[in-house]
Amino acid sequence: MTDLGLPDDILACLFDLDGVVTRTAVVHAAAWKEMFDAFLRERDGEDFRPFDDTDYDAYVDGRPRADGVRTFLASRGIELPEGTPDDPPGAVTVHGLGNRKNALLLEKIRTDGVEAYDGTLRYLEAVRARGLRTAIVSSSANCRDVLRSIGAEHLFDVRIDGVVAAERGLPGKPRPDTFLAAARDLGVEPSRAAVFEDAQAGMDAGRAGNFGYVVGVDRVGQSDALYAHGADRVVTDLAELGGGK
Repeated sequence: MTDLGLPDDILACLFDLDGVVTRTAVVHAAAWKEMFDAFLRERDGEDFRPFDDTDYDAYVDGRPRADGVRTFLASRGIELPEGTPDDPPGAVTVHGLGNRKNALLLEKIRTDGVEAYDGTLRYLEAVRARGLRTAIVSSSANCRDVLRSIGAEHLFDVRIDGVVAAERGLPGKPRPDTFLAAARDLGVEPSRAAVFEDAQAGMDAGRAGNFGYVVGVDRVGQSDALYAHGADRVVTDLAELGGGK
């Protein structure tokens, strides 16, 4: 193991955004809950079963927005028309609900701003100082704006986000395609790349892509689940790995 807490043959590090680099996972979760609870209340009345943290972790976290809507609705046996990506937030379609969630998210970000995890930024600086290449891999279509808002865009050689994935037709997590695209763009084999993720779907993607090392970042007390979904190591902050302290 290097002083970065990684196997000696790792050449690149692939980082998720929300919950790994930025403190936005909790904001995403709040936006999803607000959107789904309003939808379920309107559909089922005041006796509706609310969207909770377990739903977020199992069906939504780490997935592209429309996939999160589909997966959660399927868990409740609810079917809606797909609609189109241009559906307004008021449309009762898969894309309409996803766009409603995004509007709520952007409003929360505008109101409260975005914070970065200092331990991750220090770790990123240490990784790059030792010559490893870096990529940001996020399902968010707002990834570039968020990185710019925290002054961190320069810390990544490659960006594979929701915009790039749509342009290239890449399926999202738990499929490994976005991480594989990042490794390809960096010019390294997956076996020589490490994945850093906080979502169970991200662990699944790391395992499915046969990456050299998968680090789970546990901000919410789901260490056992991250290991069960394929993490090689779980930390509560990347500073624990060394290098970035």
